[in-house]
Amino acid sequence: MDSKADLVKIAFFDAKPYDIESFDKIQKDFDFKITYFKGHLRLETAPLTKGFQVVCVFVNDVVDRDVIDILAHNGIALIAVRAAGYNNINLKAAFNRIPVVRVPAYSPYAVAEHAVTLMLALNRKIHRAYYRTRDNNFTLNGLLGFDMRGKTAGIIGTGKIGKAIINILKGFGMRVRAFDVFPDKKYQKNAGFEYVDLDTIYRESDIISLHCPLTKDSYHLVNGTSIAKMKPGVMIINTGRGMLINSKALIKGLKTGKVGFAGLDVYEEESDYFFEDFSNKVITDDVLARLLSFNNVMVTSHQGFFTQEALQGIATTTLENIRDFFVERKLSNQICYKCG
Repeated sequence: MDSKADLVKIAFFDAKPYDIESFDKIQKDFDFKITYFKGHLRLETAPLTKGFQVVCVFVNDVVDRDVIDILAHNGIALIAVRAAGYNNINLKAAFNRIPVVRVPAYSPYAVAEHAVTLMLALNRKIHRAYYRTRDNNFTLNGLLGFDMRGKTAGIIGTGKIGKAIINILKGFGMRVRAFDVFPDKKYQKNAGFEYVDLDTIYRESDIISLHCPLTKDSYHLVNGTSIAKMKPGVMIINTGRGMLINSKALIKGLKTGKVGFAGLDVYEEESDYFFEDFSNKVITDDVLARLLSFNNVMVTSHQGFFTQEALQGIATTTLENIRDFFVERKLSNQICYKCG
């Protein structure tokens, strides 16, 4: 290890017990000094970064222009995102000032398997059956599902996670249709599915699962117009980014029955709630509260990534990114503003 890296101090924000455990387990191989902060990085907490060289952030930390100005003033040399997504980072403000690195992949299987878990649970009403039998009610009324085999799945985004879920759903005997801005024709041929346009996805799919990045083009990809094109009773699964779905349009679709099921591991305004305990408080977000009230909606707290293997991969890659920066190696996981 280069002597410069031995002295690197990392300000680690939004630290949860499982973060601390996974990073401390890997930390022994790196010789960094990590200081864990429970709070999010935002304008009010940015001054805490004085005296550090690196900030390590997660998806609900706010790294906007004002925060980046403070980080730069405090001498922060690197922003390390311990996630694949980076829509919370103002890359333009960081450009040519502070490099930004991320974890582009940790366990695509974790997210894909969680998406399928949501599909199966919603289809077979597992969440309702669980609470019913806990109350000694063993009736089957209202629990009718459907065979996955022979149904059509529409997969939007065929990166590593999209490919993993296609493999699973093909194993169920489902007919898979997919959309991607950059289709992987070689994988398509080997996996045995068809790339189609979005309108075909909407028109033909019994289940639609979102695995694309959040960009200006994919913002509110699922909206009133797109829902109107979908099959009656369609199931919509989102384990990607909350802002891929217009939540108010989704609620309208659920109320009319156009949308039969929704499985959401993310929510467009999740930063105020997800990863925190509000069990003794009132949810003041009326849209989130309404989504939680539907018995054909399952909301999980952005836990799709949350497996032992994924946490280990996140910690290892994050610390490797930091080490590479300070020993002046090529940053293979740097986010390019002009590219991103």
